[in-house]
Order: sequence, then structure tokens, then C-alpha cells
Amino acid sequence: METKKVWFVTGASKGLGFELVKKLLSEGFQVAATSRTVDSLISDFGDISESFLPLNMNITDNNDVQSAIAKTVAHFGRIDVIVNNAGYGQLGTLEELSDEEARANFDINVFGSLNVIRNSMPYLREQKSGNIFNISSIGGYSGNFPGWGVYCSTKFAVAGFTEALAEEARTFGIHATVVYPGYFRTDFLNKDSVRTPAHSIEAYESARNSESAHLNEINGNQPNDPEKAAEALIALSKEQNPPVHFLLGIETHEFLNNKIEAMTTDARNWKSLTESTAI
Repeated sequence: METKKVWFVTGASKGLGFELVKKLLSEGFQVAATSRTVDSLISDFGDISESFLPLNMNITDNNDVQSAIAKTVAHFGRIDVIVNNAGYGQLGTLEELSDEEARANFDINVFGSLNVIRNSMPYLREQKSGNIFNISSIGGYSGNFPGWGVYCSTKFAVAGFTEALAEEARTFGIHATVVYPGYFRTDFLNKDSVRTPAHSIEAYESARNSESAHLNEINGNQPNDPEKAAEALIALSKEQNPPVHFLLGIETHEFLNNKIEAMTTDARNWKSLTESTAI
């Protein structure tokens, strides 16, 4: 009966979302896939059918999101697994990025996912079942990447509200998981996908080096397979008690351990000052 689950995947025209939709359809799942350009979905996966519903959706428009989810339920009769995957990478130091650039990244990566959660929860609560996978990034756990501060902060936000959602949804039989992908060989780091600051400041040498490394060296050489990431998400959806936090990809545990060590060291070294505030 697992193949009867209805999946709703945002950002399905490329990257992890694309690979996930392709894998789901090949395994007989029913899938609603969204993109800003529905024609690309139809070209890649076919037109509307009993198993597939391509949807043009502006994730920053709450009414548009509400309509897309309603169409999904009307088409398939239910909705079971939500994958908040839509998002993009924004390069630039905190000083470089304009208010407009920073807010645009939050609009897609954070508020877009909140629109999907807000409008899908009534259906999941009524069913008393469901899974919500919010795609963060390993940069949403460890933010020490110069030139990626705004992007990482959007992904930290995704992790934070997923932790709260997991507690809020638990009593309704709904599971929420924040997924921290590492480096996957997708088009995420392509020059036409990641956004760079409109006005860069050359004094930030570390940020320029990081930008160059990601766009010219890491891109195309990522160690993880996005098709296997799709398989992992499908496997998690079948678990009775999926984790709230899920590291996805090799090398992610290295980031985990480094962050834990750094925080533990700071806490130990500054413990006396930390506890100096007691009444």
C-alpha cells in the first residue's frame, strides 16, 4: 500500500526535487510536482495523469500555494508526504548583500516552505497521518562558510521551525523531519542557479575564495548521488518513527562532529563567565 501514498514536491524541475519525482514515478507513487515553469515538468515527466499532477506554483504567494494543494487533494483524493525542496543558494557576505537580496532568499527558502506547511496541515491533521520533509542544508547546521551567511541563515530557520513543527504535529500522527544534505552532484552550484551579490566588495578575500571554490572546483565534483538521496527519502517515508533530524550524504557527519567539538570547547572555556549570572 506504500505506493498509494501521494507526494507533494516543490522545486521539482531540477536538482534533488527532479530526481525525487523521477524516482517516485518509477516506483508507482502518485506525485504532485510544482515549479515556476510547469512546461518543464510536462516536458520531463509527462502531462496530467492518474499518477502525476504537474503544477505551476509561485511558492511566495500563499493563495497560489493554497490552490495548488487543494488541486492535489482534488486530483488524488488525499495528500500524504510533503517535500519542501524549493530554494536557491545566495552568495555574498552580510555587508555585500542588499536588503532586497537577503529578503528574496528568505521569501523562497523560508516563507515559501511555511506557506506549504500552513496550507497542507489541515488535510494531514484530518487524516491523522503524514510526513513533512523540510530540505535544509548542512549549512543549516554549520554556518561557518564565508560568503554564505544569508543562505545558511535561511537553512538554520528551516531547521528551527521543523523542530517546533515536529512537536506540534506529533499528536496528530504527523512526522516532521529536517533534512541536512551535504554536497550532491546537482545543478545547485551552476552559475545560472546560484545567485551572486549585485555589488561585491573585493576586500572580502575569504568570501571570494569560497565563491570561486564552490562554483569552479566543488561544482561537478560533489561526492553524493542525488538519485540515492531520493531513495533515502522514500525509505524514511516508510518508517513508523522517522527522525526529526536527518543528515544526508557522506561527509555530513564531519560537519556535525566539528560543530559539536567547537561548541563544547567554547562552553567549557567560558563556563565560569556563563554561570556568573546566578542570583
